[in-house]
Amino acid sequence: MSNSHTLTPADPPPSYEDASRPTSQPSSAPDSTNPLPSPMGQIPRPLTIRPLDLPALNKVRGKRVILASQSPRRRQLLASIGLRDIECIPSAFPENLPKSLSPFEYVLQTATNKAIEVYRREIDSEKGEPSLIIAADTVVVSHKGDILEKPKGQVEHIRMLTTLRDTGDHKVYTAVAVMAPLESAKDPGYNLETHVEETTVKFDSNVVTDALILSYVMTREGIDKAGGYGIQGTGSILVERIEGTYDNVVGLPLRATLQLIEKVMEPEDETEDEYTQSDDE
Repeated sequence: MSNSHTLTPADPPPSYEDASRPTSQPSSAPDSTNPLPSPMGQIPRPLTIRPLDLPALNKVRGKRVILASQSPRRRQLLASIGLRDIECIPSAFPENLPKSLSPFEYVLQTATNKAIEVYRREIDSEKGEPSLIIAADTVVVSHKGDILEKPKGQVEHIRMLTTLRDTGDHKVYTAVAVMAPLESAKDPGYNLETHVEETTVKFDSNVVTDALILSYVMTREGIDKAGGYGIQGTGSILVERIEGTYDNVVGLPLRATLQLIEKVMEPEDETEDEYTQSDDE
């Protein structure tokens, strides 16, 4: 007689609407005991490391730094470079740009508009002017070129992951927009720098069976993630390999983000010199 049996969850998984809502308002700083998202096979590092001692980061310590997102993954990644006192203020910009845009333009325009919308809303806040605003947008693009965002239901979720498995490599694009208000009255009143990162991901078609896809979908882990999976969690079992930066697939290319922060935090006179040189040329 077989000892095998079917495991049935005690409770059904949450609906897509319920699971996509944050369980609580993100705090300004993550718990120092929370692990960072880590590449597959690596032990997560606790947030007890000393922050990076860099001029651009030191300028905003103790000041308002806003992440225009409610993503705990992006917040944790920023905490890993020492930006722990972050306000999470999701942008109200509707993410409904036409899919006829190229993936590069789609994420770039979305991230830029997210940053600008939060900047305009918070510039005269009672809390004071923000010193730094960071916005990002991530999409997954199938081998056929279809832009995939967050699944809206279980059927779409299964279809999405099946497509990513059956059609070869897919791309993950994340655009980052970083803004810092200028002290002068020079139009438009802020420095804005942007970057788009691309990573190639391949699912393991030999391992990722229909049964595994269904089982993963039922965990609801991928419900709030572009492409419907989280590489930093259980979703790593779907992935055979990546080409590019891992944290880009998580949702924020950290090295590029740090470079953008350093650019927007440059002294205004240096920035003006660059503009003058460009005009002269």
